[in-house]
Amino acid sequence: MSSIPRFHLAFPVHDLGAARHFYGAVLGCREGRSDAAWVDFDLFGHQIVAHLAKGMSQDAGANAVDGDDVPVPHFGLILNWDDWQEMAQRLKAAGINFVIEPHVRFEGKPGEQATMFFRDPSGNALEFKAFRDESQIFAK
Repeated sequence: MSSIPRFHLAFPVHDLGAARHFYGAVLGCREGRSDAAWVDFDLFGHQIVAHLAKGMSQDAGANAVDGDDVPVPHFGLILNWDDWQEMAQRLKAAGINFVIEPHVRFEGKPGEQATMFFRDPSGNALEFKAFRDESQIFAK
């Protein structure tokens, strides 16, 4: 068992088939247990669960962060630098439409990071990021 706690996140989707394709084939998540109304996915060791929510609404806002309009709410992962680069290439090859294209923000400042934002087929916003120096994750 991992000594690092794993998070669990349940989120709404309007189509479980589209969620299975996106999280499985595009992001590379292994599928776990499922039911007619939900599917578990292994997102780099974390349990995320797509729950069918007919009539869902993604009335999202945005906040300005280093010149980008960051979608709120969103969820995602902090990857290591090389894995982030690989994920960015995988998503580009899959034809993902980025909300915020892969790039480095806070360049040369505390918390410098590579980031990218995209949406799943149900409109849920995801951010994958990486820090050049992981000791800067909580830098002020």
